[in-house]
Formats: sequence, C-alpha cells, structure tokens
Amino acid sequence: MRDLVSGFGYLMKGQRWAARHGRWWGFGMIPALITLVGYAAAIVALFFWTDDVIAWATPFADDWSSLWLGVFRGALTILFAATCLFLAVLTFTAVTLLVGQPFYESLSEQVDRSEGGAVPDSGLSIWSELWIGLREAIALLIRVTLWSVLFFALGFIPAVGQTVIPALAFCVTGFFLTEELTSIALLRRGILLKDRRRMLRSRRLLSLGFGVPLSVLFLIPLVAVFLMPGAVAGATLLVRDLTGENEDAAPRGETAAGPAGAFNGS
Repeated sequence: MRDLVSGFGYLMKGQRWAARHGRWWGFGMIPALITLVGYAAAIVALFFWTDDVIAWATPFADDWSSLWLGVFRGALTILFAATCLFLAVLTFTAVTLLVGQPFYESLSEQVDRSEGGAVPDSGLSIWSELWIGLREAIALLIRVTLWSVLFFALGFIPAVGQTVIPALAFCVTGFFLTEELTSIALLRRGILLKDRRRMLRSRRLLSLGFGVPLSVLFLIPLVAVFLMPGAVAGATLLVRDLTGENEDAAPRGETAAGPAGAFNGS
C-alpha cells in the first residue's frame, strides 16, 4: 500500500513541478494540443458513424423485433464507444509522446537537472530515439488492441461485465500509461521496453498508483493536454525511485547509470 500511495504522490509532485516551472509547462503542452486536434476529429467522426458501424457488424439482427433490436444494438453501441474511449486514452499518450519526443526529452532532462546530480544520457541520436519510440508505440498499440478486444468481449458477461471488467480496464490502462510516460526517462538511461516492463512489474502498485488516477483524469476532455507536462515530470521522478537515484542525493549522477547498466546486461 505504501507503493500505491507513493505512485500517486509522484503524480502530484510532477504536477507541482510543472506549476512551478511555467515555461516548461507551456512548452510541454504543445505536442498534446497538436495530438488533441487529430483525436477530436476522430471522435467526432466516430460519434456520427457508430450506429452505422454497429448495424454493419450485426446484420443477423435486422429481422428482430424493434424492442430487442434497439436493446441489443444500444448495448453494443455503449460497449463500442467505451472500447474506443479506452483505446483513445491509451494511444493518446503514446502518440503525444511520439509527436513530442524532443519536447518531453528536454522536459525530463530539466526535471533530472532540478533534482541535482548528472543528467543521464542514452548517447543515441534523436533519430534513433524516434525510431525506437515508433517501434515501441506500434508494439504498445498491438497490446492495447488485444486488451481492448478482450474487455469488449468480457463486457457481455452479465453483472461482471458492467462492474468488475471496467475496474480491471482502468487498472490495465493505468499500468500502460505509466509504462508510456516513464519510457522517456528510462530510455535516456539506456533501458529498453522489455526491461522497463520488468522494472514496472516489480513495483506494480507504484505503477498503478501513478497511472490509474491519471487514466481517470484523462477521460475528462482537455484535461490530458494540461496534465501531460506534469505527468512526464512525475514519471521522471518515479523513474528516479525505480533506479534508486532518490535514495541518496550525493551519488545521484553515479546511481543513474548503475541500474540502467544492470538491466541492460552491462
């Protein structure tokens, strides 16, 4: 439970850091605003076409009575919209981080600098980091799609599908968000996707404490744009906990390389 509280604490610390550094807060909102425009257009299109999509996917129900047809397709519409929202919350962060890689790299470095000690550097070029980010975003999209299909199917289970499954979906969403947001700070430490997952799973409650409240807040329109800079800052602070850099202020520059090397076999 201590990790769960600590995870939420890092989320709040990140937002406070962004509030104290107004220039970086505004700087970090630029990629989120760009991504938001694209997602807003997609959501509007989805709003107008959802009924057509459901009707196309369920031709076998065309001959049902109007009552049962309305109930059946109405339930599917709700599930479809919820699944799309689940996908949007997860992929919004991934796409924003990809679009804003240079922005959030600089912001994360500034957070490390403000905490004292050396600023970890992967030594990779910006193009290499963008390529790695693109590959990992595609891998994440595949995983998110599989989870979305699973939750969509489980949503048909009476009672459980309307109570337990949404709660599990928020937990999965929160973990994925933490994985995405910590990717920038961890990649700068030379820690790639496979080892990042291992680190986060070893502190699962810490990851959930950070990501689940954020996933709930991201459901509120426009909130993600304002919270993204602080979320990246909080994720960087969380990474400093994962790698042991917060244990002692003096050797921060040295400990940054230690865990990264350990997780990369060096």
